[in-house]
Amino acid sequence: MEILHLIDRQTSQLSFWHPASIIGTWFGVGLLPYAPGTWGSLAALPFGWAISTVFGQWGLVIAAGLLFGIGIWASEVCARYDPNKDPKQVVVDEVVGQWLVIATVPPDVVLFLIGFLLFRLFDIVKTWPANAIDRQLKGGLGIMLDDVIAAIYSAFILWLVSLAVV
Repeated sequence: MEILHLIDRQTSQLSFWHPASIIGTWFGVGLLPYAPGTWGSLAALPFGWAISTVFGQWGLVIAAGLLFGIGIWASEVCARYDPNKDPKQVVVDEVVGQWLVIATVPPDVVLFLIGFLLFRLFDIVKTWPANAIDRQLKGGLGIMLDDVIAAIYSAFILWLVSLAVV
């Protein structure tokens, strides 16, 4: 007898307890109402702070790279069980993007807040090539990659801001 059903046989929906769902929704944060991407980005900050404090900025880049690979798988699985090609509850892409942005600066409340705002702006606006990737690249890689592009733009601006502040 199976205690934990990972796929609901009646609705063909992915269970919250499926590892892909836990990772994809970043431990359920993506299930919060209103603006799940913003919640995902916000939830990334304390983890990013801890990783950056303990392992340094390069440690955060490595963590983001590892989560990117895992996130491709989790996003792909979640998307298979959702009618949307980029399910809104999947926020692991925002976590990776946010970590890449704040990896450009040392842990600092003001710089992390600026990085958060910049990333949300670029993630929502979807400048080129993020908008093309979002439209053309399907599956887990497409879900993850457009946020990495938004992170690159945001990280560069945050880095410039940090130079002006220091």
